[in-house]
This record gives sequence, structure tokens and C-alpha cells, in this order.
Amino acid sequence: MGYKWYFARCASGREDSVRKQLETRIQVKGLQDIIPQVLVPFERVTELKSGKRKVVSKKLYPGYLMIQADLGDPDDERAATARAVLREVNGFGDFLGSRGEPTPLTEAQVSGILARMSDSEERPQVAISLRKGDMVKIKSGAFDGFDGTVDEVNPEKGMVKVTVTIFSRPTPVELEYWEVEAV
Repeated sequence: MGYKWYFARCASGREDSVRKQLETRIQVKGLQDIIPQVLVPFERVTELKSGKRKVVSKKLYPGYLMIQADLGDPDDERAATARAVLREVNGFGDFLGSRGEPTPLTEAQVSGILARMSDSEERPQVAISLRKGDMVKIKSGAFDGFDGTVDEVNPEKGMVKVTVTIFSRPTPVELEYWEVEAV
């Protein structure tokens, strides 16, 4: 069996329900040997909402599924049946590829996506919605109430470098992401 990974379009916002429908249909038709796995690529991120940290799942590619399948020979009857079963599912678009033929992902692409998913499970990334040049207000600490401009964002550490003006001089201050809010 030559299993390869493919991207497939699906209804955006319905990735999980389409995945469940696909898995059920594959099970009912007995095609687990052709399509062993269907994934919604996601990563775990830490968000700050209402002053509380919350770990949530964020889709890496909204509107797409990753499907592991053996679709190599288009003349193979079981592969053709598998494709037809997938297309019957409500919300399933089609595989990415040229002229209607699915284009498999490279091993490097697959391993990168799967590694990103497993890394985020162990150590969720921090979702920082700020960008360089954004105006922010500091809401805690020694500089509480000061306004400044974002110079640098470091999501790995959850830190933001902000330049504030103190006594008419620009001063860089390093703060945690939850200590500032966009103005």
C-alpha cells in the first residue's frame, strides 16, 4: 500500500463535522484499508480573554482537511470507489491538485505539519494579536497607564517590547503580552 497525504477542501467552519462524516462513511463502506486517516490540522494556542488565560485549538488551514489515502492508481476500482464515497459527503469539496487529480504532499510537508501539531500539544503557543508599530496601553506594573508603540513581539516567550516616552525620552520596556492592550 502506498499511503500518501493529501489536502482536500471542505466547508470552512465545518471541518470537524465533515471529518466525522467522512470517517463514518469510510467505516460503513469498509474502506479503512484505502483511507486510514482523516485529520483537521490544528495547533494549541494560549489566548487571553476577559483577563483569563485559556488554551484553545486553532485550525492551521481553515477550510481544509488532511487525508491519508492510497489513491495511486485511478483505474483501481477500490480507489475510485473511495473517491466517490468522499465526494458524496456533504461539505466535502475536492482534493487539491491539477486537472482533478489529487496531488500528494511531500514527506517534508507532512512531517512539518504533524510536528507542529504535536509540539503545540506539549507546549501551546501564545496567541499575540499585536504587531510591530501597534499603539498599546500598559495596564499593569510600574508603567500602568502609559501609552507606547510595539517594537518587537516574541510569541515563544510571550513577551512584547514597547517603547514608552518617559520625561520626553523614548524608553524600551519589555512586558508580558497580557500586560498591554491595543489602543
